[in-house]
Amino acid sequence: MGLSLAWTGDIVEGRAHYDQGIVLYDPAVHRPLATRFGQDAGVSILSHRAMALWLLGYPDAALADAKQALQEARDIGQSPTLMFALFFTSLTQIFCGNYAAAIAPSNEVVPLADEKVAPLWKAWGMLNKGCLLALTGKASDAVQMINSGIAAYRSTGSTLWLPLYLSYLGTANAELHQFDEAPRCIGEAMTAIETTGERWFEAEVHRMAGEIALKSPAPDAAKAEAHFERALVVAREQKAKSWELRAAMSLARLWSDQEKRDEACNLLAPVYGWFTEGFDTRDLKDAKAMLEELQSARRARAADCADR
Repeated sequence: MGLSLAWTGDIVEGRAHYDQGIVLYDPAVHRPLATRFGQDAGVSILSHRAMALWLLGYPDAALADAKQALQEARDIGQSPTLMFALFFTSLTQIFCGNYAAAIAPSNEVVPLADEKVAPLWKAWGMLNKGCLLALTGKASDAVQMINSGIAAYRSTGSTLWLPLYLSYLGTANAELHQFDEAPRCIGEAMTAIETTGERWFEAEVHRMAGEIALKSPAPDAAKAEAHFERALVVAREQKAKSWELRAAMSLARLWSDQEKRDEACNLLAPVYGWFTEGFDTRDLKDAKAMLEELQSARRARAADCADR
């Protein structure tokens, strides 16, 4: 229930089921079932709850769950459980903006998957490595890695999380000025969301589509603004505060560039002000810096008006 609810966009209810699952989990009773069902249920719940917590705006709690899941996976010593935890730890670190910390688990899971002949986990490991390349300015390598990862992933018959990886592929293509490929990837991601009902990444797909619209040879600010506003609507409906923060930053940046700094400040301030933790993560640092810049500009305008 937790998985079905969270990945289809009801993240709050999904998290509630994860919480209940942790309460019900008994290591003595349930750990032996890992060999029957693929991986340890406790590690699985913690890993998925880490993602839900990040989406809901609790980065520190998310990282704590991911850390515990990986430690328990190493204690259990079952390879499929370890691959599961490595993958989710990497992804949680990526979302928190801890790119350096995400490298080690990504690098560990791929050779382990090769050793155990686990093509699904190898493909997911490749895809996470591709996202890291895209996020750290290595767009050309990212396109190659994500394309290879998607091909390997599709060969397993899986479709889960393709919107996530297609969107990063689109962003990497945009960085390379491949403006035929970038919108195609985003369009494919949106189609996958509508086809499967996997909506947890929907807000971020729209935000990334807006950023791509601004990078095109003929930047389309109106199209970008529509995507950013759609991202905000979806994020608020899902109570996905981390996506809402990113969408608010993208829209605030656009409005600031259009000399609408008061509107930008009024949009971003309450979203940033909602957070109670995670202030050393990348998104919150960026949001704080942007907000301070907008507020400084507002004070400067007020002082200038007073002088006049």
